[in-house]
Amino acid sequence: MTVDIGIIGAMESEVEGLVAALEGVREETAGSVKFFLGEAFGKRVAVTRCGVGKVFAALAAEAMIIKYSPKLIINTGVGGALARGLNTTDVVIADKLVEHDMDTSPLGDPKGLISGINKIYFDADERSVSLLSEIAREKGINATVGTVASGDKFIAKKEDKDAIVREFSASACEMEGGAIAHVAYVNSTPFAVIRAISDSADGEATMDYPTFMPIAAKISTELTLELIKKY
Repeated sequence: MTVDIGIIGAMESEVEGLVAALEGVREETAGSVKFFLGEAFGKRVAVTRCGVGKVFAALAAEAMIIKYSPKLIINTGVGGALARGLNTTDVVIADKLVEHDMDTSPLGDPKGLISGINKIYFDADERSVSLLSEIAREKGINATVGTVASGDKFIAKKEDKDAIVREFSASACEMEGGAIAHVAYVNSTPFAVIRAISDSADGEATMDYPTFMPIAAKISTELTLELIKKY
């Protein structure tokens, strides 16, 4: 079976509203990955909760592509603010993704370079970026289009935040999007990444996150559903 859209979120709060919106839901597994299949707005959709971090995200993306050949993968969820002026519950729509913890610079490479494919940035699907920007405007959500930086570390120190901004001019940080973008790129699959801001990615992050994560997750879910409708 093929699907029109595949959706990946790291945590239950990031996918539960999407699964609830599906009609005729059924479950399937591919390797270690559980998928929820159904229809939304007349489109065939597969949703999975991958778990936290780049390895789980990559496993889910590869399994989804092999089993369902989605026309678009949407990675939805929450992230930390890097760009100035971003507040909790604002949104970053990724136009490109980078893995900030990929570092072979001692060998003379630029930071973030993915060996073997010689890329630092993965470009998101332009149509999705345009539609998400339009949806955010319609809903009165403060949205920024920019780079999302991924790595296997929860960013909660100002010096770590400043380093990512300095190296990659990123607008938001998180732990899965870059891996999903990487897998989508090597499989020639269009992708979109939505991050609602849950924390400030600095010394206040550990206090912000528990409070704003559920609210931010609902916002990312709302945008994802509207993208399914319009895509």
